Amino acid sequence: MNNGGLFITLYDKDTLQLYLDKGVYGQHMTPQEGEPSSYSAHYKTLADYAATREGKHVFFFLNREIYYGGQIVGSDEHGAFYINGQKSPMGREADAPLVWDESSRDSYGETDEPGVFDAGGDRGEKCQPFLIQFEDDIDMAGRYIISDQLYFDLGEYPYPLPSNSMAGMGFCTITPGETDILLDLLKNEHEGEIEPDSDEPTQLRGDPVPFSPEYGVDSPGEAHPESHLEASLIANPALLPEHIQPDGATICRQVPISPFRTSNIDQADICYFTEDRIRDGTIPNTVLELKIGKAGKSASQQVNRYLRWLHDRLGNDAQGIEIHVYAPGFTSTFDDYIENELLEQVEKYNFTEEEHQSTL
Repeated sequence: MNNGGLFITLYDKDTLQLYLDKGVYGQHMTPQEGEPSSYSAHYKTLADYAATREGKHVFFFLNREIYYGGQIVGSDEHGAFYINGQKSPMGREADAPLVWDESSRDSYGETDEPGVFDAGGDRGEKCQPFLIQFEDDIDMAGRYIISDQLYFDLGEYPYPLPSNSMAGMGFCTITPGETDILLDLLKNEHEGEIEPDSDEPTQLRGDPVPFSPEYGVDSPGEAHPESHLEASLIANPALLPEHIQPDGATICRQVPISPFRTSNIDQADICYFTEDRIRDGTIPNTVLELKIGKAGKSASQQVNRYLRWLHDRLGNDAQGIEIHVYAPGFTSTFDDYIENELLEQVEKYNFTEEEHQSTL
């Protein structure tokens, strides 16, 4: 089964070649000496790392070109990422050593903190507290296409997809359908390739600590803010009730389920894509909508928008899509804002009371 992909934005070719050569990637993030605030992007980025699984494909986007990296190395049951140093709460919990340090690169300014560098401009000090590792088993590392080739093909789908709606994100998960299109273009219509070699001295110094569920929360109620809950459940699906665990499905996050809009596109928190594909694997089979507080009118209306749009767009193909709302409680009027004919596709789960509630 296609494990989906990661779509990663880079800014210069030297960095691309470094990552291709070493089979390592780390998103630039703000160091976190304490707990991240509710406004921090820390857990949102961690959630993308959490969605990695063994075999997931890595694509780099640079200057209107999309390059192939390889396939993720790591676990196929929980997040296949690694912990690098102690500039994150998870790094301190794991007592993780710093094994990848780009602070000595010419393009960055060094600081007094190992692993922390001045990224230049108004970006400030950054570090790389999480890493992915990948290797190329299909002999395509460094091969590239022009990005318009992808977007022309995505234009055949009359709805937005993660790779054409990732504004404000350094990298994102992409659906099996998008991944198939990219792999086919890179295999059969590539524009060229670069050698995955770098003469920079940066390299792994020892083995990084792999993520383990023991480094995360023990229960959903411990997670805060909502993006922390999202990252925790994706990284460790065993926290979920058994019947809504992915069970081998491809996991994506922040998947648009909405008409095209210039802003405020509705994006589902967690989506599963199974072998029983809908629209070539561009539409999820299961959606998990998460709330950190009691789910009420706003959450209910959001779920209704998902389902109404899916039915309007897909017709009968939308009937088998399941929506699970996962929250620490529900208002008594939650069901009132979902159309009667859509109710049977929605399940509520109160994770504080550990009881299953159906809207039926």
